Amino acid sequence: YQRRVRGTKIASGSNDQTIRIWDVRSGQCENNLKGHDSYVNSVVFSSDGTKIASGSFDCTIRIWDVRSGQCQNTLKGHDSSVNSVVFSSDGTKIAFGSNDKTIRIWDVRSGQCQNTLKGHDRGVTS
Repeated sequence: YQRRVRGTKIASGSNDQTIRIWDVRSGQCENNLKGHDSYVNSVVFSSDGTKIASGSFDCTIRIWDVRSGQCQNTLKGHDSSVNSVVFSSDGTKIAFGSNDKTIRIWDVRSGQCQNTLKGHDRGVTS
């Protein structure tokens, strides 16, 4: 279980393979995003609050539209679970750390991996 806050919304990822978007004020779940095939390890809002990126034990990254709850893209390339995720400050790139000992930098718009950073002896967790 992991959560990220954006304004009045919280996104949480769970072992039940879902991402939930919560309203902080009311405590109500506004959306339940389904698509991962295993535990969701990490979730993060884009800086403008329009997207959520999620990383999972299923070795994928998914980009979600916050308003509609639809998956906009599924990024594949890691050989092991995705543990951590962060958007660049301008929202054009996403970095993911994985148990495959790499950090991959992806372009949000094209869905292409732009760089793979190697050097850790064990999985990247943060």
